[in-house]
Amino acid sequence: MPGAHTDPSMPEEHPFLEPEPLPVAEKTLYLARWTTRFWAWLIDFFMVILFLNIVRGILAPLWPIPLYLDLLHWDLAEFGFQTFFFFAYWTIMEGFRGQSIGKMVMNIKVVNRDGSRITYPTAAIESVGKAFLLPLDCLIGWLGMPGTKLRVFNRISNTIVIKTDYREPSGVLYVKEKE
Repeated sequence: MPGAHTDPSMPEEHPFLEPEPLPVAEKTLYLARWTTRFWAWLIDFFMVILFLNIVRGILAPLWPIPLYLDLLHWDLAEFGFQTFFFFAYWTIMEGFRGQSIGKMVMNIKVVNRDGSRITYPTAAIESVGKAFLLPLDCLIGWLGMPGTKLRVFNRISNTIVIKTDYREPSGVLYVKEKE
C-alpha cells in the first residue's frame, strides 16, 4: 500500500523477501550437565577430605585434630576450617586454570560467559556458593533460573561451566597401539 508506511526511520517490509539470517556465533560453548558437575564436585570433596586427613595424621602428635567426616565427634570450628579450606582450594585451582581436580577428571571448566579465562577474584566469588551455601546455591539456581544450568553464584560471578574438548594439539597425531 503506497503511503501506508510513514515513519522514514523504519525500513519498509517486503513480504516476498526473506528476513536477514541471524549472525553466526564466533564460538560455540557446550554447557556442562548437572550430573557431570556433581561428579566433579564429589571427586573434589573426597580428594580434599583425603588430603586433610593425611595432614591430620602427620600433625596428630603435635596438634590433636579430629578426623574429618567423623560424624560422631563433630566440631563447629573444624567444620569451619574444612569449609574455608574447600573455598581456598576451589578459588586457587579454578583461578589458576578454571579447573579443579574433579573438573579435570570430568573434562569441564569454569569460564566467563564469553568463554575467556576467569580471574582469581571471579573464582573466589564463584566458589563462595560452592563452599559455604551449596544446597541453597543449587536449589535457587534450579528453581529460580530453570534451563540455564547456573547456580546463583555462577550468575553473580558471571561464569558458566562448560565441557572441554581434550584432543591432540593441531599438527600432532597420537598413534595408539592395541593393548
